[in-house]
Amino acid sequence: MKRIGVVDTMFARVDLGSIARRALGESGTGFRVDRRTVPGIKDLPMACHALFDEGADLCLALGMPGRAEYDRTCAHEASTALQAVALRAGRPIVECFVFETEADGDRALERLARARAEAHARNAYAMLFRPRDLAARAGSGRRQGFADAGPLRRRRPAGSGA
Repeated sequence: MKRIGVVDTMFARVDLGSIARRALGESGTGFRVDRRTVPGIKDLPMACHALFDEGADLCLALGMPGRAEYDRTCAHEASTALQAVALRAGRPIVECFVFETEADGDRALERLARARAEAHARNAYAMLFRPRDLAARAGSGRRQGFADAGPLRRRRPAGSGA
């Protein structure tokens, strides 16, 4: 049975971990979720590292940086550390950050956070169990939390010869 680590923070203004866990459960079976909640975004890498040591096959790191420039710097540092942990472990970390500056108002921010956490959870599931689904959507301009941008060119149907 596969194991998916879900790591979220107390700093976030939305319970991203519960949203992701619910979306994973709706995606399919054949896995177990191990959840950890840490104080802030810079604590995500260590928690993912620990979950990999405990046998997680993939981690989903969820955070919500605040509005201050310092928060953006901390998010960048956390992101860099998450990449290092994933490389060392040889296993993926799906990073899901929702910046408070991405939306105007609390309602819009909550909608964005929910949509992004759900989409990233579904992508994490697909990475483990349905990688062809991701390949089929390559270059399609998908966005998590906002409207899709769409491809720059329409795809040619398979077997069209060009």
